[in-house]
Amino acid sequence: MTVAPEYEVFAIRYATREARRHEHFIGGDPHDGPMPMDYFVWVAKHADRAVVIDIGFTAESGGKRGRRLTRDPIDALALVGVDAAKVEDVILTHMHYDHVGNFHRFPVARFHLQEPEMHYAVGRHMKHRQLAKSFEPDDVCGVVRLNFDGRVVYRNGPGEVAPGISVIPTGGHSVGLQFVKVNTRRGIVVLASDVTHFYENMESGRPFTTAFNIGDMLDAYDTLRAHAPTPQHIVPGHDPEVMQRYPPPWPELEGIAVRLDVAPKA
Repeated sequence: MTVAPEYEVFAIRYATREARRHEHFIGGDPHDGPMPMDYFVWVAKHADRAVVIDIGFTAESGGKRGRRLTRDPIDALALVGVDAAKVEDVILTHMHYDHVGNFHRFPVARFHLQEPEMHYAVGRHMKHRQLAKSFEPDDVCGVVRLNFDGRVVYRNGPGEVAPGISVIPTGGHSVGLQFVKVNTRRGIVVLASDVTHFYENMESGRPFTTAFNIGDMLDAYDTLRAHAPTPQHIVPGHDPEVMQRYPPPWPELEGIAVRLDVAPKA
């Protein structure tokens, strides 16, 4: 039996914004108060391979929405020893602007995406502003062009991207949303991306405010749990708590990046 490699896994924070609790829960929150949101890209790497999971937004697309970069997310990959020009596999958990905006910075990569997500991004639902606002048309068109170049791997269900790295679709937040499972020295780490934006969305069973299908979003919390060894192996997509619970890979990256393949702090 082939043994899957164990990856180092990093979360790199490239932006943050001030927000309030009512913005993050459908129906609001009875105890409204500050609840900032962080933005991450993730990297899984070992000696032979580096896979990038989601690639952030650009200064232009973020600026349209009042989001500002604290660092360039693609340049920041170098902080954990990754050169975007050499990355061969990028997983796009979905096509929202803050997860796909820098596709043009990966000249040789294949992009792994659930096919229903592209159907959604170019389909009839984009006439609804409430749904379309999460997408950047230039990003969508850019990934379409990549497909014409043979650089998009469309999936219709779970699958292995590389030994030790697999994707699981859930829908909910977006039609073709998927999360990522990575084999590490502490077991399977589940990179939830926007399946759960915050720990609290999943833990309280209260879904995030941007949703295509609320029922699928609620079911997806159970799917995350089913694929993780413990709840402590699930990493949400936008929670500042991630930066508090995990250690930096090196002291100089305190507040910038954390290691997810080690146990969270007690």
